[in-house]
Amino acid sequence: MHEDDQKRQISNRRHFSFRLNVFFLINFVLFSVLIIQLAILQFVEGPTLTEISNKKYTRRDSIPPIRGNIYDSAGAPIAYSTSTQSLYYTVPPGFKVKDPDYARAVAQSIENVFTEYGDPEKEMSVDDIIRQMDLEARRNVLSTPRRIKSGLTQKEIAYFLQNRTTFNGIEIVEESVRNYTNDSVAVQLVGYLKRFGGGVKDNLSFYKEKSLEKDPLLKYLEEEEVGVDGLEFMYQDVLRGKNGLKMYPINKDERVIGPMEITNPQKGASLYLTINRQVQLKTEDAIMNHIKKISTSTHKSERAEYANIGYAVAMEVETGKVIAMASMPDYDPNIWAGGRISPSVYKNYETVLNNGTIRPVYGKYETDDERDRHPSSLVPPGSTLKPLSILVGLNEKLFTTNSTYNDTGAFYFGKAGHEVRIGNAGGHAYGSLDPAKAIGKSSNPFMAAMVGNKLYEKYRGKAGVDIWDGYMKQFGLGVLTGSGLPNESKGTIDYYHEVETASSQSALVRSSFGQQARYTVLQLAQYTSMLANHGKRMRPQFVNEIKDSEGNLLQSFEPEVLNTVDFPDSYWKEIELGMSLVGVQGFEGVSYTFNRKTGTAQSSVKGRMADNAVFISYAPADNPKLAVAVVIPDGGFGGWGAAPIARQIFDAYDYEIGLNGVPGKNKQVNLPVDGNAPEGQQP
Repeated sequence: MHEDDQKRQISNRRHFSFRLNVFFLINFVLFSVLIIQLAILQFVEGPTLTEISNKKYTRRDSIPPIRGNIYDSAGAPIAYSTSTQSLYYTVPPGFKVKDPDYARAVAQSIENVFTEYGDPEKEMSVDDIIRQMDLEARRNVLSTPRRIKSGLTQKEIAYFLQNRTTFNGIEIVEESVRNYTNDSVAVQLVGYLKRFGGGVKDNLSFYKEKSLEKDPLLKYLEEEEVGVDGLEFMYQDVLRGKNGLKMYPINKDERVIGPMEITNPQKGASLYLTINRQVQLKTEDAIMNHIKKISTSTHKSERAEYANIGYAVAMEVETGKVIAMASMPDYDPNIWAGGRISPSVYKNYETVLNNGTIRPVYGKYETDDERDRHPSSLVPPGSTLKPLSILVGLNEKLFTTNSTYNDTGAFYFGKAGHEVRIGNAGGHAYGSLDPAKAIGKSSNPFMAAMVGNKLYEKYRGKAGVDIWDGYMKQFGLGVLTGSGLPNESKGTIDYYHEVETASSQSALVRSSFGQQARYTVLQLAQYTSMLANHGKRMRPQFVNEIKDSEGNLLQSFEPEVLNTVDFPDSYWKEIELGMSLVGVQGFEGVSYTFNRKTGTAQSSVKGRMADNAVFISYAPADNPKLAVAVVIPDGGFGGWGAAPIARQIFDAYDYEIGLNGVPGKNKQVNLPVDGNAPEGQQP
């Protein structure tokens, strides 16, 4: 037994020694692994973990980009952006509107800071602040941050940042503020901005796609303002720029504990427009002054008591540059400051926000029923279409430049016993007319008999209407102008509806003297320029150049021909002769030649026929430089209600730019040798 015990002890010691060695080996391996992991943690993962740690205690806020400016053709600003620091307030979750004490306490604490550290000229009362907080969500849903004040001083900014935890829901945001000049230059063309997070990103497909952007420099921010109409929207990507970044260290309580680092936002590029400020302002004034005149005139031919809206476009014949585009009345676009307006303000301005030269716009009326009794900005071209009607007749060989027609004052068409009469205004009978005289006298029977009815007889059925439609579209009528402006209308074509409800003959006869369709003023200006340049349809252009924030040229624009129409010179000369014979008011004593066509376009509006004044013209007649189209809905005769406005546009262009190449303002009076001005003249 003693020997066995001894053997067991020896065996146990061996096993113990083995286990001890295994134990030490395991510990060695574990310590080795731990040391390796510590090394990896320090040297490999350390920088990453440090970055994560820094992110946790470094606040990063994107700064909205500074929007590029919009200038007129002379380089004077129309819309421009300034950078500012603004205070925003977010209504806390669970807030009860009926808790005025809480709201007033918050507003009072903010007002105390404004009073002590703010600009005295931007003083705000407690009631002002509560109004900006919009606690009843009249302007925005409760979750949308409300801008309380812009243009904070450095002391205000420092105080709010250092006492962030004291002000629940308060945020300092650096943003771009859009400013518009007070003289309201082409405001509907320029457009306006709205806040990206205020419903824009959900309602416009363009911004729905932008909301998916991941690039932090391009990602759209909830509080930034974006274009939603006009050039502000059309050139959104050009004007926007890139985001900046604001970083500052904070502790676990989100108190700022160190200096702020700022990467400045990149300013967007700027647009230099084709719009001439002085011609534009003269156009706007001419429309409003003439509407006032004709709506109260005692002259029977001039009186248009319902006139209260008007539209005009002036477009260069060879370049397509739009020099003036007026939709009147207009408004002060600064009402959009902050990217939103209240429902009451919107209701007051809703009839003037849209551009009536490219889409239907109505005047302001108290009720929808009253509005429906008046035409929109889209009216039939009326007799202004007659030059094109003659071109169609000549090109289709329906008659020649030497053909004549005896205008007895009426033309009849249709089944026996159910004939339809087409007559002249005032019941006039003009006797023997060639095509040019038919334009000069504005003969409806000539157009109906020699163009509409003959086109029907040549093709029979709908084919003749298709031929007519083809000509209209070649001249830009019933199709987009190519301007690229958002929400532009193609116009309204009614002659196919007339085919279905009446006959192809009726559709062609009525179309031949300017009925059965309604077109925009921009379409009429483009069509007029085609008459002037003999068949080149120019793309309307609104931008001369795009430059970066340093003034470097990024892009320039060249004239672009959309399509051409080739007619013999004799056809163009015939309509030019006819247009030169048109009688018109307001052009007495002009120093330039011009061709023109008046129109009194009738439209049926809820039980009455409205007479709409339409006028197209270009000048000079022998070397056309500028084409003008004017429409005054409910304006009466085109020669009285619209033509005098065009005269003032031509005069303004001649003075500022020069119909013959030399601006009138640069022309000097030749003084006598003694240096004295002739009697009655100023040097």
